[in-house]
Amino acid sequence: MRTVREIVTGWRVYSQIADRLRRRITEGVYPPGSVLPSEAELCAEFGIARNTARRGLAVLEGEGLIVTIPAKGRIVAGGEATPYRYRQIADDLRAQIEVGEIAPGAAVPSEAELRERYAASRNTVRQALAVLQGEGLIVAEHGRGRFVRCWDETS
Repeated sequence: MRTVREIVTGWRVYSQIADRLRRRITEGVYPPGSVLPSEAELCAEFGIARNTARRGLAVLEGEGLIVTIPAKGRIVAGGEATPYRYRQIADDLRAQIEVGEIAPGAAVPSEAELRERYAASRNTVRQALAVLQGEGLIVAEHGRGRFVRCWDETS
């Protein structure tokens, strides 16, 4: 944390905040995967209002430099770790489908199996499956389960 207070004044202060934080990210002060200072810390450091800090952070988020993760804060993008567990599960299942470990038409492991395999909650597993369903990789058949979509010539 910086000990020197950098007061920012003038026109479009939020863009100045975004510029300074962007520079810190590119210089490695905040490497990929690191947590940025909180809004309150930025307000104290730059002598700005909380809304100004939020607007500056929103600029960086819009550029894809940072991501906001509930209960964790704003994280510099580009780290190896996927921030959400359901995304990790979806990525792993997608990879299994792409290499043929789970073949077209084959049943996707049940929610109970996936919960045990990934040590995840039912909601987390369901979110991962919903991502794959939304991408069209798997289909749900009421009363039967979820299956890898069969790609035929007409689809």
